[in-house]
Amino acid sequence: MRVAVAGCCHGELDKIYETLALAERRGPGPIDLLLCCGDFQAVRNEADLRCMAVPPKYRHMQTFYRYYSGEKKAPVLTIFIGGNHEASNHLQELPYGGWVAPNIYYLGLAGVVKYRGIRIGGISGIFKSHDYRKGHFECPPYNPATIRSIYHVRNIEVYKLKQLKQPMDIFLSHDWPRKIYHYGNKQQLLKTKSFFRQEVENNTLGSPAASELLEHFKPTYWFSAHLHVKFAALMQHQAKDKGQAAKATKFLALDKCLPHRDFLQVIEIEHDPSAPEYLEYDVEWLTVLRATDDLINVTERLWNMPENNGLHTRWDYSATEEAMNKVLEILNHDLKVPCNFSVTAACYDPSRPQTQMQLVHRINPQTTEFCAQLGITDMNVRLQKAKEEHHLCGEYEQQDDVESNDSGEDRSEYNTDTSALSSINPDEIMLDEEEEDEDSIVSTHSDMNTPSVEPSSDQASDFSASFSDVRILPGSMVVSSDDTLGSPDGREGKLGEASESGDGNDLTELPLKRLSDEHEPEQRKKIKRRNQAIYAAVDDDDAA
Repeated sequence: MRVAVAGCCHGELDKIYETLALAERRGPGPIDLLLCCGDFQAVRNEADLRCMAVPPKYRHMQTFYRYYSGEKKAPVLTIFIGGNHEASNHLQELPYGGWVAPNIYYLGLAGVVKYRGIRIGGISGIFKSHDYRKGHFECPPYNPATIRSIYHVRNIEVYKLKQLKQPMDIFLSHDWPRKIYHYGNKQQLLKTKSFFRQEVENNTLGSPAASELLEHFKPTYWFSAHLHVKFAALMQHQAKDKGQAAKATKFLALDKCLPHRDFLQVIEIEHDPSAPEYLEYDVEWLTVLRATDDLINVTERLWNMPENNGLHTRWDYSATEEAMNKVLEILNHDLKVPCNFSVTAACYDPSRPQTQMQLVHRINPQTTEFCAQLGITDMNVRLQKAKEEHHLCGEYEQQDDVESNDSGEDRSEYNTDTSALSSINPDEIMLDEEEEDEDSIVSTHSDMNTPSVEPSSDQASDFSASFSDVRILPGSMVVSSDDTLGSPDGREGKLGEASESGDGNDLTELPLKRLSDEHEPEQRKKIKRRNQAIYAAVDDDDAA
């Protein structure tokens, strides 16, 4: 099965699908599946734009709305996770996952599905320690604090995923698992991104929660984005028992969708030819969702997950055969994900822009149907009830410049915090960054209230033209045989060796890169060099 993997999409669906079409013309066959590693930006209208944590000058409608409205349809099944620049109000409608448009499926806050026998899991958002132990308390309309905290990973999602025991083929995360950089060509990474050096040397770059999941699942493949650089690694895991063969994970991070960037990779993955050619629920994951339903928390209260420490009556929520059979009975042994997409918000109309469109906290019928079938809680319904009873979501709205909780209380079970990295990635844009020009970055309040900005037709045309062709595949994009130099103890081996000993497939097959025959688009020429990239971080707290 040919699987395409994309890094940060940034709403550029047309460009990505155009690249896939070119890959199909050049390759041995059609692309069967597209996986997107976050910053997808499923923006339907101007209200959604206001829920995306980026400076207003970088809020552009892009092209997703055409797929949402039905004007276009994704040519290949697309599965994605959330990052730190999303239409958060839209994704919040689907906490357990669902269709954001026909043939485009969101995995949810965390989720696991199957396609052609391949088990695919993922977790949305990025790690930040002081929000990690909170519940999912945010809801629209967001304030300057919650528009950021909404995309921070929570311990409940990691806990649910760690209840799974069956093997994982592919796992997606937006930010990298911490320490993964030790298992690839670290020297080349630091040569490309020298500002990562201190975090790499201190082992503070990346997500400790993702690292925990990597160690738990030991998946065959792990794909990430966020740091806007292509990086491959091979992590050799230790066997639990002497009689078992050690597992290895092929890690690949990709860049963002821009000209001259390594944002897309096509790989061959073995699949079960007898498996259905449609998206399926994972019965073990559904069983865990039912078992952990009572653990749902929609408050800011810090809490720890149950563990075997004498304080909890139950700490094991893994799926038993009996519980999984019960789920199969509920679903009538039909695990097919229903194609039940429906439009829940007005779609953007270029001829009739509505800059003051009202922001509404919606209940999505897909989530309602899913929860009713499994007998679990729609956390958005609970949030709405809590808001009515306790004004939960509005408790910060009367405060100015509210920041996330940085008190001295116990922040998380992790000893290190990546929320305030000492170095700043010049390839990022920070929401609170102060520039010499008045219009370079705006204040947090104007970020929340400024009407959406649509690029001019000339600018859009120029930007589209810059993606007119795909570069002849350069040797520089191939992960060289020494790309695992600098790995600890040499345990991970080399990617080429992994291909021979594993499934025979190399992560470096068919790397793709966009080419611009012209200069950078005019709309980006006036931006300072350090701000030339389209956002990947909101503030210093979330900077990679």
